[in-house]
Amino acid sequence: MNFDFATRIDRRQHPSTKWQQYEEDVLPLWVADMDFRSPPAVLEALARRVDHGVFGYAGVPESLKQTLCEWSRHHYDWAIDDAWQLWVPGVVPALNLAAMAFSDPGQGVLTATPIYPPFLSVARNTGREAQTFELASPSTAGGPWRLDLEALEAAIQPNTRVLLWCHPHNPTGRVWTVEELKGLAELAVRHDLVVISDELHCDLILDPSIAHRPLGRLCPELSERLITLWAPSKTFNIAGLSSACAIIANDGLRQRFKAAAAGLLPSVNVLGLSASQAAYGECEEWRQALLGELRSHLSLVEAHVSRWPGVTMTAPEATYLAWLDLRHSALADAPQQRLLEEARVALSDGADFGWPGFVRLNFGMPRSWLEEALMRLDRLLAP
Repeated sequence: MNFDFATRIDRRQHPSTKWQQYEEDVLPLWVADMDFRSPPAVLEALARRVDHGVFGYAGVPESLKQTLCEWSRHHYDWAIDDAWQLWVPGVVPALNLAAMAFSDPGQGVLTATPIYPPFLSVARNTGREAQTFELASPSTAGGPWRLDLEALEAAIQPNTRVLLWCHPHNPTGRVWTVEELKGLAELAVRHDLVVISDELHCDLILDPSIAHRPLGRLCPELSERLITLWAPSKTFNIAGLSSACAIIANDGLRQRFKAAAAGLLPSVNVLGLSASQAAYGECEEWRQALLGELRSHLSLVEAHVSRWPGVTMTAPEATYLAWLDLRHSALADAPQQRLLEEARVALSDGADFGWPGFVRLNFGMPRSWLEEALMRLDRLLAP
């Protein structure tokens, strides 16, 4: 079956965070949602649910829980139980809720930078102490970002209670190795940390030679201290439907998480539940086609970056996001602002991720738009 990833869709006809943040002549390649239509099966499921006409309070269907169990078993060889699943209205609320559930005010919430900006807001939002350490940046241009286990252990303080982890990683696109993940697990056990593993991009592996390994499957010793966050939002482009799942094997942790959510989080959007069922149950062919499109787009981005003096990037192993280092370019001082003002292309500012001098580029859009944006950047960055 052929799927349409080429049509430009006018997203300004409805309020759009991505497309209405900047003036109309700006091409937005910043916030992490795609500009492709969601899969046909998702649209059909939503149409059926809307046709029902009643949108009252709803529970999570057992069929959805079983579908996610099957998705996990089939794609990741991880046998999860439907009783482990707590469906929530988004991964970002779940991050904040986890900090509240598993630490006390003033205790430490630790994460690695660079990192998706909401991670850096959790401690401030919840009255905890923000603690960070740096990933090891590439030692050579185009080399891999790495988890520095020594830096991680040095950052753990007596009051550290929660480790927020991103796997695969946003913004670098790293898919962490077995050795890195096992090292992280050993430190978490030794220092009695609860680990929140945001695995939102796990279904978007771009490098066919690499496999995603859920932390819960790879490191069963973490079962008493692990919350895994999954969602169809990025993969199937349904972030606005507010549907995600916290997978918590340990009964005690799960009850603490539920108790913290009581009265704070609403139930999951009824349309999000229908979309999630269709996405995980009927859209694998569409997902594979999407991955082919994204791999082609990444090659295009790499070709352009190679022509920009002083700009480097490590090809992401997952996600539709490219993390560009402009610290040695002519735009080093304020790259995001210069690219916005002079090229009229909006990228995400690395300073928001804890690393000034970088920008994040979203290539999840029709190729013609991506080509136009890259040509605008060429005029500013290429000799």
